[in-house]
Amino acid sequence: MAYGEAADVGVRRRGCCGGDVFPEPSFASWGAYGRALLETGPRLKDRLTARSHADVEVHDLRGRSGAEMRRELNWWDLAWFGVGAVIGAGIFVLTGQEAKEAAGPAVVLSYAVSGVSAMLSVFCYTEFAIEIPVAGGSFAYLRVELGDFMAFIAAGNILLEYCIGGAAVARAWTSYFATLLNHHPNDFRIHATSLAEDYSRLDPIAVVVITLICIFAVISTKGSSRFNYVLSIVHFAVIIFIIGAGLSKAKLSNLTDDFAPFGAHGIFAASAVLFFAYIGFDAVSTMAEETKNPAKDIPIGLVSAMAVTTVVYCVLAVTLCLIQPYQYIDADAPFSVAFTAVGMDWAKYIVAFGALKGMTTVLLVNSVGQARYLTHIARAHMAPPCLAVVSPRWGTPVRATVAMLTATACIAFFTDLGILSNLLSISTLFIFMLVAVALLVRRYYVSGETTNSNRTKVVSCVVVILVSSIATASYWGLAAGGGWVVYAVTVLAWFAATLYLQLAVPKARVPEKWGVPLVPWLPSASIFINIFLLGSIDGKSFMRFTIWTVALLAYYFFVGLHASYDTAKALAAEAAVAKVEEGGRKNVTAEAGN
Repeated sequence: MAYGEAADVGVRRRGCCGGDVFPEPSFASWGAYGRALLETGPRLKDRLTARSHADVEVHDLRGRSGAEMRRELNWWDLAWFGVGAVIGAGIFVLTGQEAKEAAGPAVVLSYAVSGVSAMLSVFCYTEFAIEIPVAGGSFAYLRVELGDFMAFIAAGNILLEYCIGGAAVARAWTSYFATLLNHHPNDFRIHATSLAEDYSRLDPIAVVVITLICIFAVISTKGSSRFNYVLSIVHFAVIIFIIGAGLSKAKLSNLTDDFAPFGAHGIFAASAVLFFAYIGFDAVSTMAEETKNPAKDIPIGLVSAMAVTTVVYCVLAVTLCLIQPYQYIDADAPFSVAFTAVGMDWAKYIVAFGALKGMTTVLLVNSVGQARYLTHIARAHMAPPCLAVVSPRWGTPVRATVAMLTATACIAFFTDLGILSNLLSISTLFIFMLVAVALLVRRYYVSGETTNSNRTKVVSCVVVILVSSIATASYWGLAAGGGWVVYAVTVLAWFAATLYLQLAVPKARVPEKWGVPLVPWLPSASIFINIFLLGSIDGKSFMRFTIWTVALLAYYFFVGLHASYDTAKALAAEAAVAKVEEGGRKNVTAEAGN
């Protein structure tokens, strides 16, 4: 029996569906686990340099889910999923918070900066989603281009991103539900005085909403799509009302008298937080496995969704700042309170209704996306492989959906929105930066074909791009009011490295179906702006991010490393057996011909 066959039997015999959580040989007994831990060094060396292959992600790993996901989606579905995934809590909650406390009326510029960053990332995701159309999204892309270790770090942050994002939106849902009923949000929350202040407002409504979304996401992806674009149409009608009614009460002096009271630092600090409002489009890339024609549908769906979203955000931000001076904007329910302030108290109910619709679609699309990420991570055995199972009845990953939304509900029950939004932005910007790096590697390096000289050039250029971007962001964040000389050096270094990559290093791969334009400039710019926005986030959020990363590394060294190592060896054994069998068939055919 081949190693892979033995592993499969182990999955059935010892897997979490009928026994242990991890079925790999390293976890067969305490003795086996001890021996695996003693080999941590060599195994880590192996996995640090190991890169997956696109065919493995698309075919071999996908087969581990049992049933196939149904290919039912087209570009129209993806576009509405994109809009539904993005336009929600960010615009209806964080706009007021950042306009009042960080950027003033210049919050519209903050949205524009975040929109540019998001659009650059959309292009990078689109090429990967077409070339590697699997449910794993950025996890699969990074496994292919940057290797198992970086993919795992990204995977942990992806899961954190979705849990925190869903929790933040669910808590914002409670806030607008309270507004709709003429109550303060905390009227519907339980105050646990024994807990820390940021974790003491327990939110049972958020848990109920997440549970209902989970049920809907499990039943049908196509049904979720239809429900999503019906709600999104209603949502757009409310947005048009907000813009029209708001402009009828506009006062230009509210916008122009003190446009940027907190200066450029305030604009970029707000932009880093408001990036939360654009999070969600990456969930659409995880639906590539369920898309009828990825090469056509994904570019149209993703790019059009992001373009519409950016325009809507900027117009809504301008409208809010025209209605009311930024000093009086409410941080929790800005649009509702602004309409009350100008004598349109009745309008707050329409705003609250629209906000609830928008946040419901965000939760729905996020629940679909996060389950597909976890499914593919489990296919690679970096999470319990039983979570990779796709239900033959529903054609959806039921276990992964329930697991992710349970974690989301736990976070939503305890944690304040302000903590969630900052931590979410760090995690997401980090992942988007890695995807842009992976795209540069994909275009300029192919194992076995790229010469050592060109490989060195690629690595050197990427390192300079990263270091110069980090230096620019660090100086911006730590040396407020500093001179321009440092920026001249760091930005020039970024420009020179990108130019050298374009002129001196030949491309190793050309996309077969659709490719990002202006390579290396577009992915390099994505790296720069994502890192720059990271430099505008507060220190406490980085401390929380560091704690999470340390926890991820601990899990990787004690569990994920050994599970993925065993899985890789099983795949290699299966490939060797298949090669031998193919050779045997050729010999039999040749003898028959003689």
